[in-house]
Amino acid sequence: MSSKKDRFTSKDKDFMKLAINLARSRKGLTGENPSVGCLIVKDDKIVSIGQTGFNGRPHAEHNAIKNSIEKLKGSKMYVTLEPCNHYGKTPPCTKSIIKSGISELIYSMEDIDKRVKGKSFKILSNKKIKVRRGLLKKDAKDLYDSYIKNRINKLPYVTAKIAVSKNKLIYSKGSKRITDKNSDKITHYLRYKNDSIMISSKTLNIDNPRLDCRLEGYNNFSPKRIILDKNLNIKLNSYIFKSVKKGNTTIFYNTTNTPKIKILKKKGVTLVKIRLNREGLLDLKIVLKKLFALGTRSLLVEGGDKMTKNLIKYKLIDTFYLFQSPKILRMNKINQGFTSFGILNNKYKKVSKIISKLAKDNITIYKR
Repeated sequence: MSSKKDRFTSKDKDFMKLAINLARSRKGLTGENPSVGCLIVKDDKIVSIGQTGFNGRPHAEHNAIKNSIEKLKGSKMYVTLEPCNHYGKTPPCTKSIIKSGISELIYSMEDIDKRVKGKSFKILSNKKIKVRRGLLKKDAKDLYDSYIKNRINKLPYVTAKIAVSKNKLIYSKGSKRITDKNSDKITHYLRYKNDSIMISSKTLNIDNPRLDCRLEGYNNFSPKRIILDKNLNIKLNSYIFKSVKKGNTTIFYNTTNTPKIKILKKKGVTLVKIRLNREGLLDLKIVLKKLFALGTRSLLVEGGDKMTKNLIKYKLIDTFYLFQSPKILRMNKINQGFTSFGILNNKYKKVSKIISKLAKDNITIYKR
C-alpha cells in the first residue's frame, strides 16, 4: 500500500497532463509505434520535452533526454507509456534513462506489448531509480485506444464520418455542400490524424473527391487512399486515378476485368482481390485485416449510406462522427438518405456533442 509520501501531487498531475497533450498532438502520425509524450522536470521546472518522432522514431524519452540543455542528475521524468526495454531499430529507452542520471520516473500506463509490459519497472527499480505508475491512467487509456486495438486485435482503428441534412439526406443532385466551412476543417483534421482514408467507387465516381488534407501547413500529411471497387468501376478521368503515386492508392476488388487490371497496375495502383460475403459485397472484415497487414493503423471512412450501414451493422467502426446540418436539401430523382439512425443509436453510445458558435452544424460523436 502506498504511503502518503508516495501519492501523486497536483503538480505531478499537471505535468502528466502536459505529457498526455504532447502525445495526443502527434497521435496518428507515428506509424506502428504509439505516440508518447515526455517531460523532464528538475526543481519543479520543466527542463525538456519530447514526443515520438514522425513515423515512430526516435522515441519520446530519447528526444526529451537529447533536447535537455541541463544536466539531468536528480531530475524526474513524466512519460505517458511505460518506456521500452528491448533492442529494435533503436536502443532501449530504459538504457538512456539510466545513463542520463534521472532519479525518478512516473508513467501513466503499462505497455501492452509483451516485450515491455512490467519489465521496465523492474529494470529501472533495480538501478535505484524510483518508479511510479498509474497517474491519469484513464486519460492514457483513452489516448491509446487505437494502439490497444492495433496490438490486441491486429486491426486498424476505424473512424467514420457522414454528413446529413436537416431532412436526413446525404446526397442530392445539384447540391455539393452539406456542412459549413468550419465543419469541413474538422473533416480535414480527421484526414490529417488518420494514415488512410476509405471510400467506395460509387462515391468516387459521383463526387470525384481529392481525399487529401487541405489544412494550411498539413498538406504533406494527407492519408493513403483506399477504394472499395468490386467490379473496378473507377473512372479513369477521376482525380484519384490521375494522382496515383507509388504506395498512395489501394483498390479492393473482385472481378476478372483483365484490361482494367492491367491499366490500374501500370498506373501504380495496389490491387487486392478478396472474396465477397453472403450479400455479394466485398467482405469488410477481410478488408480491415488486409489493410492492417499492409500497414494501416488508423483508418478514416467517408462512405455513403450502404458502406456506413454495413460497418455499423457489424460494429467495425470504433468512433463515429455524425455531422448534422440545418440545411434542407432539395428532393429530386437522384438523392440518397441516411438510413442508419436507428441501428447507430442501438449499437453505439453517444459520448459527446460539439456545438460551436462558429459552425451552424451539430456534431455528435459515438463510440463502440
